[in-house]
Amino acid sequence: MRAEQQSTAVSTSHPIKTFTLTSDPYVLDLREIDATRVALAGGKGAHLGALSHLEGIRVPPGFCVTTEAFRRVVTQAPSIDGALDRLSCLDADDRSAIRAFSAAIRRTLQDVAVPGEVTAAITLALARAGERSAYAVRSSATAEDSPTASFAGQHDTYLNIVGPAAILEHVRRAWASLFTERAVTYRIRHGLDHRTTRMAVVVQRMAVPQAAGVLFTADPVTSNRRVVSVEAAFGLGEAVVCGLVDSDIYKVRDGAVVAREIGAKRLAVHAGAAGGTEERAIEAGRRAQPALTDAQALRLAALGRRIEAHFGRPQDIEWCLTGDDDIEIVQSRPITTLFPVPDAGDDARRVYVSVGHGQMMTDAMRPLGISLYQHVALPTMYEAGGRLFVDVAPRLASPATRPGVLEALGRSDPLVGDALRTIVERGGLLPPAPEDDRPAGAAAGGAPVPIATDPAVVDELIRTSRASVAALGRDIRTMSGPALLDFILADIQELRRITFDSRSTQVITAGMEAAWWLDERLEAWLGEKGAADTLALSVPRNITSEMGLALLDVADVVRPHPEVMAFLDGVEDDAFLDGLDELDGGREAREAIEGYLERYGMRCVGEIDITRPRWGERPSALVPMILGNARNAEAGAGRRRFEQGRRQAWEKEQDVLERLRALPGGADKAREAKRMIDRVRTFSGYREDPKYCIVSRFYVYKQALMGEAGRLAAAGVLREPEDVFYLTLPELGDVLRTHAADHGRIAERRQAFAAHQALTPPRVMTSEGEVVTGAYRRDDVPAGALAGLPVSAGTVEGRARVILDLGEAELEPGDILVTTGTDPSWSPLFVAITGLVTEVGGLMTHGTVIAREYGLPAVVGVEDATRRIRDGQRIRVHGTGGYVELLA
Repeated sequence: MRAEQQSTAVSTSHPIKTFTLTSDPYVLDLREIDATRVALAGGKGAHLGALSHLEGIRVPPGFCVTTEAFRRVVTQAPSIDGALDRLSCLDADDRSAIRAFSAAIRRTLQDVAVPGEVTAAITLALARAGERSAYAVRSSATAEDSPTASFAGQHDTYLNIVGPAAILEHVRRAWASLFTERAVTYRIRHGLDHRTTRMAVVVQRMAVPQAAGVLFTADPVTSNRRVVSVEAAFGLGEAVVCGLVDSDIYKVRDGAVVAREIGAKRLAVHAGAAGGTEERAIEAGRRAQPALTDAQALRLAALGRRIEAHFGRPQDIEWCLTGDDDIEIVQSRPITTLFPVPDAGDDARRVYVSVGHGQMMTDAMRPLGISLYQHVALPTMYEAGGRLFVDVAPRLASPATRPGVLEALGRSDPLVGDALRTIVERGGLLPPAPEDDRPAGAAAGGAPVPIATDPAVVDELIRTSRASVAALGRDIRTMSGPALLDFILADIQELRRITFDSRSTQVITAGMEAAWWLDERLEAWLGEKGAADTLALSVPRNITSEMGLALLDVADVVRPHPEVMAFLDGVEDDAFLDGLDELDGGREAREAIEGYLERYGMRCVGEIDITRPRWGERPSALVPMILGNARNAEAGAGRRRFEQGRRQAWEKEQDVLERLRALPGGADKAREAKRMIDRVRTFSGYREDPKYCIVSRFYVYKQALMGEAGRLAAAGVLREPEDVFYLTLPELGDVLRTHAADHGRIAERRQAFAAHQALTPPRVMTSEGEVVTGAYRRDDVPAGALAGLPVSAGTVEGRARVILDLGEAELEPGDILVTTGTDPSWSPLFVAITGLVTEVGGLMTHGTVIAREYGLPAVVGVEDATRRIRDGQRIRVHGTGGYVELLA
């Protein structure tokens, strides 16, 4: 007996009867379906079935042609198997191949004979329901309307279909719509298997509405979960869904209509007399009339909240208002485009600021990476959508700390600062100020002790951190099992002690404040903007800038040997180093690359996430940069570049001091400027060192943990070593102690991570889910130019190279790098470019620090730069003014 035919007790929030499927397995009445039956009824059918059991929710009656019917049809056409194999190998960008293979499958499905038992089951269901009625035929794939993939608009729906023959034909068309080009591409982008996705079809009595539309239980514009947005138009909802009219929009919050916008509704979609739909013009006198009363909008919002509560997440709901003032629900699916709200475990008002934007790593992280970073960080970090956020609401609410927060975050990222100012000005989103609030300017503990401008301070901090990492590497070798995790958790405290040492913080702060002092005073005294950028060229002790120059040295070893160059050009895997030994110059090249990896092998793109592959694990990631340097740079370029920067800085210092001495009170001005220049050159390089030591420790942790993961996989506890990436540190400790893993949880988190990768994280959001966007409020940007944050002075013109993957970087001399963001792993690329434009970043993020040290004009925080600037387009970067001109 089929599982689908067994007696099944369905449990929902409302009691419903236990039913036994005695009918043919190819058709189920909607009342026989609940949310557990996605595999049989598809997402849409399962949701409608669940809604049909909710008290007070009206769903038009109908039935579902099950996925078992689709499976029977597919088995009639063996050729589909081969086409599915080919589809599974395609990339989402291979549009022509997707178009060809998907069209072939659709033709096959439309031509294949439908088994007689399937036809009979549908015909019988229609006879029972009333075959003369008009029906909506709606596709319902097993992957659609899920929490991570809505498939909105990807599959087909047909309205006002009359008669068994027409309904059977449109069921066939709905099956075929599983393989539209857009649906196939959507599945590829979301990592969904074409073979395991099947199509059910909902056949539902047509509602004949006076008005219809959609409602979102979270505002689709702001993402605010407290606001319901209702869109309405006359006639069928197709006019709203397809964007045929300017619909009415009602915003409902806390049981009240807080905003309404009445659209100019020039036409409506109605059921045609002979079937199908037709557009009809609305008489001029009705076009500006509202499709709903406020009372009806409130009823819809209340129904939406009940449906949302049932499914446990915000919903996108299609509804119809019938002539007798009844509301019927014809579809409900999760809103998958919303960025999740961090779960703080309480109802406090919070304002979340993205950690990833500050770290120049806005990609989704896996659970192990999130858990480790949460253990390391000093402020409490909240997770949502695979990203980390900090709550700044308490400091914004306090008059004592608010100015400092706005100043610091606004200086680092003006878009964050502007969003936070918007929240403060609007009021109502912040918690009450603490009662013991200190007056502005008062700080606990008093001012820190001033730090002397002494290179020995920096040298000692570096020696201490290097020695600590070396000790970790020695001590961890003896650890295994639960003791290993306990050891790592204990060492994290040592990491925090070193990273957040007060002297370390003083050094970093002193370097930043000296640079800001120079920029402000030299602009005021000499009228020169961004002078500190030149004064900071080639500062000593900057591990990240040294990393880029060191890769130029590796290129110097490779360049003289054509065999090595040709070999590296063909590298496709990470075992290539062994192949160098037999080549002329290969042994020297191998030693150079291995020496580089010994010092920098812990680095990679997105290095704050321990689960990302390091260069030491994937050395092939370095090959394109090595070859690019070998082809585009000359021997000794690394040393010359550093010396050139040092000389430019010295010359700039002499020029500035000489001009200052010529001013009234110039001797004092020059003396103070010299003191600040010395502080910049003594302390600024250290800014990059704590991050280097953090990722060095992460690499040691990872090597030890992956050794344990390999043993767990060999013992069958894990299915593969990388399963540990989907566990938190405490969960991994449990697995090490019990030798048992929850494979279902790991699979769910893999799927969630794939969904998180498609989300764009906000810079600022509230605990209500509202995404608050900032703006550059400037009037000094030329028309058509792209505004951003000036972070490295100078102006450069050249070819834009839009690069989203470091491993695919192919640069030529004079190119300007345009990308989403640059963490330290991108620094070796900086030696090959003349300018930088990024979508995220701030004054003191790692990429901008290195851009200044290399003397690259740079503008960061340019929204949608990788989409608004075309690859190969000629642009001009104004690193002093903070904007980018598009020239051609």
